[in-house]
Amino acid sequence: MAHAILAEGLVKRYGSIVALDGLDLEVEEGTVMALLGPNGAGKTTAVRVFTTLLPPDGGKATVAGLDVVSDARKLRKEIGVSGQYAAVDEYLTGFENLDMVGRLYHLGARKSRERARELLAAFDLVEAGDRPVRGYSGGMRRRLDLAGALVGGGKVLFLDEPTTGLDPRARFGLWDVVEELVRAGATLLLTTQYMEEAERLADQISVIDHGKVIAQGTADHLKDQVGGERLELVLADAHDLETARTALSPIAVGEIQIDLSSRRITVPVSGGSAVLVDGLGRLSEASVKVQDVGLRRPTLDDVFLALTGHEAEVSS
Repeated sequence: MAHAILAEGLVKRYGSIVALDGLDLEVEEGTVMALLGPNGAGKTTAVRVFTTLLPPDGGKATVAGLDVVSDARKLRKEIGVSGQYAAVDEYLTGFENLDMVGRLYHLGARKSRERARELLAAFDLVEAGDRPVRGYSGGMRRRLDLAGALVGGGKVLFLDEPTTGLDPRARFGLWDVVEELVRAGATLLLTTQYMEEAERLADQISVIDHGKVIAQGTADHLKDQVGGERLELVLADAHDLETARTALSPIAVGEIQIDLSSRRITVPVSGGSAVLVDGLGRLSEASVKVQDVGLRRPTLDDVFLALTGHEAEVSS
């Protein structure tokens, strides 16, 4: 399968700060790649390089077979971009926003109007299409912004944290739109800090930290790298956490984590339900009362913590 996006050793510096430090990335046509990482990891910088907004200081990148530097002008006609914040004019109507984008793409007056109406219908904005955007909800603005990224007809789309700031209902609605775009044949590069978003939408996930990819694969593959199962317990009394750590250490296959505020103790284990029974028995012998207990596989949060040494931060 051909590569829609290919990066080899990308470097980008801002003075003494290295935003991209030899980034390598391959995204196949017709797939979704999620870039997962904390604030400052280099996700947005990578998107800006891929979309010709920033020239790299080193390395090479191609999108849709075009070099992001030497073919920049031609490449801009082949891509669509939706940033972290909806780039719409709130004093124009939804239709006028999309019509304006079409004219900037030199589609011509008639084609721009037709395309605007098509996209308003596709994104369930027909009824709101002739109203000023200042009256739109956050989810409607995001849908309009995503529609704007499609006006030019580009098959490679870059969505930089598209659901940041949306309520859960609006976020789920936008996920449905993204999935429909993929079914229609689009290639998506998605940056996100939401683990659930990456797991639902992405065919492949690349974890970025300090400007480079530190792990890549499917969600299941990344979880397998962390390995094992997690025995999670919430105790009735936070004072018993250290006693519980001592009692459960013989069955742990890695570092035991304690969260004092939630009275939670997480123990990496292996052995399925048998180790759950064993662990509860050990706590009973130590007179530790358990309020809640569960056995689960690693989550993408666990993967992120294991790979980067800190939890993912959700941007405000």
